[in-house]
Amino acid sequence: MNLINEKVIHDTFGEGSIVDQSKDYLEVNFKSGSKRFVFPDVFANYMSLVDGEIANLVNKEVDKMKKERKKEALQLEREQKIEEERRDILRRERSIKNKKIHLASQSVFWCQQDEIEDIFTKWAVSVGTIKSGKRKGQPRRLARIDRNSACLLTVRPDDNSEKNRRIIGAFISDIGSDDDLFKDGYIPAHSQHRIHLSEEESEKILFWNYYLNKRDPDRIVWKSGRQRYFDNIWMAQILRDILELRKDSEEEKDVQLFFEYFCQINSINMDEIPEANGPLSK
Repeated sequence: MNLINEKVIHDTFGEGSIVDQSKDYLEVNFKSGSKRFVFPDVFANYMSLVDGEIANLVNKEVDKMKKERKKEALQLEREQKIEEERRDILRRERSIKNKKIHLASQSVFWCQQDEIEDIFTKWAVSVGTIKSGKRKGQPRRLARIDRNSACLLTVRPDDNSEKNRRIIGAFISDIGSDDDLFKDGYIPAHSQHRIHLSEEESEKILFWNYYLNKRDPDRIVWKSGRQRYFDNIWMAQILRDILELRKDSEEEKDVQLFFEYFCQINSINMDEIPEANGPLSK
């Protein structure tokens, strides 16, 4: 497309005439002197052609340029995401290699009915407060909780017996540091690895199918306290059963990713997870 001698109007320099042209640049003479511009970019923002027919042709070039740039930006974004995921995997593998894994580094929480909606809206759970002593009223410190610990959410309606305690959700914690965790007393959830069970689903995933009081295996008692530590293998059993529950559903893939991630960071072989052995499972 030959644009030499075409008249243009620039937002700053006013009227001018194109005097030279290459594949990527235009030179325009204005009263103030000659200026060089990137083609066709300049027509997308600052300059327009006087001839309407020629302007339409150039606008098509501008639209083509925008589509190509958008495609390039999306490709770059995908590549950056892949690279970030690759780096995350490497960091995770190094962390797993160097980390001494406690066999019970997950936490289960007793959630009250009136806080459930808030938990799943904010995707964060309170660690509870200290009941006595100098630090009374301050957030509890959970020594085994770190960035990749799983938090299991349970509820027992007041009119139900303890054996009917239901699991209503779970998530991987996403705390930046201990200071972040104990500053406001809430554990935030990972943006992806989180599960909210429906009431119908939670009735099929009962807490005491998995949790076992090792000193008294047949005992089903949770008298008080908001939180208990929870065995890694029990959490794996729960995720496996939720995955089976959501088989062939839209949420299956998300649960699968959660399950795989959890087993990886806790060095659990997904194919060798034993059956649940809580008092309700017997």
